[in-house]
Amino acid sequence: MTTVRLPLFPLNTVLFPGLVLPLNVFEERYRAMMRELLKTPEDEPRQFAVVAIRDGHEVAPSAPGLPDPTAVPERGPAAGFGADPLRAFHKVGCVADAATIRERPDGTFEVLATGTTRMRLLSVDASGPFLTAELEPLEEDPGEEAGPLAEGVLRSFRQYQKRLAGARERSLTSDTELPDEPSVVSYLVAAAMMLDTPTRQRLLQAPDTASRLRDELKLLRTETAIIRSLPSLPASDLTRAPTSLN
Repeated sequence: MTTVRLPLFPLNTVLFPGLVLPLNVFEERYRAMMRELLKTPEDEPRQFAVVAIRDGHEVAPSAPGLPDPTAVPERGPAAGFGADPLRAFHKVGCVADAATIRERPDGTFEVLATGTTRMRLLSVDASGPFLTAELEPLEEDPGEEAGPLAEGVLRSFRQYQKRLAGARERSLTSDTELPDEPSVVSYLVAAAMMLDTPTRQRLLQAPDTASRLRDELKLLRTETAIIRSLPSLPASDLTRAPTSLN
C-alpha cells in the first residue's frame, strides 16, 4: 500500500476532485501550514489534505467565553478536535493543490486551491505546529453503466437547476457548458446541489462513479419534487451548508 504524508486542513465542508476551494486562513495553526507550503518551490505542487469534520469545531476558541468567561482557550494543532483527532474527522477526504497562497500584511492568508484526488485518512500527527496525516490515495473506479447514468444525471440536474431558479424567483443561464465525463459529472453535481455535509460525504466516499451517479439521480428527483411543490423559497431556506471562514 502506497501512502503519503501531507498537512491536514479539517473543514466543515466536503471538497471534491476538480472543485475550487477558496480559503481565508486566520488561525495560527493553519497560518503555520501555509508558511510551510510557501517553502515548496513554485514549480512543485503545494498540496494539503482536506477532510470534513465529524466532531469538534473548525475554529478553536480564541478568547474566554460563555458560560465561563475565565476559561482558558484551547490552543495547539488539535484544538477543538478532542484527545484523538482521527475520530473527529471523516475518513475519506480530498487532496488540494494550492495554486495561490497570498500572505496579507496582518499575517493571514488568502488561498485558492483545487481538489485533485480522493484519499483515505489513516493516521493523524499533532506533534508539530499544524496537523499532518498519513494518507492512502483512492482510485476512481467507473463502475457499471457510468456513461448512461451520467447522461441521466445531467438531464435531472438541468431540471433541478430550473426548479431551483424558479423557487428563488430568478433567471437561469441556460448556455452553461456542463462536462460529459462520468466522474467529473458526479463530482460537479455533488458539489452544486444544496446538500448537507453528511450527504456530500456519502457521495465523496461512494465505491465507484456509477454508485455515486445512482445516488445523485435519486437525490435530484427527490429535491426537484420538493421544490416543485413550493411556489417560492427564500434563499436562506435553500442554503443548508455553513459558510467556511477557513
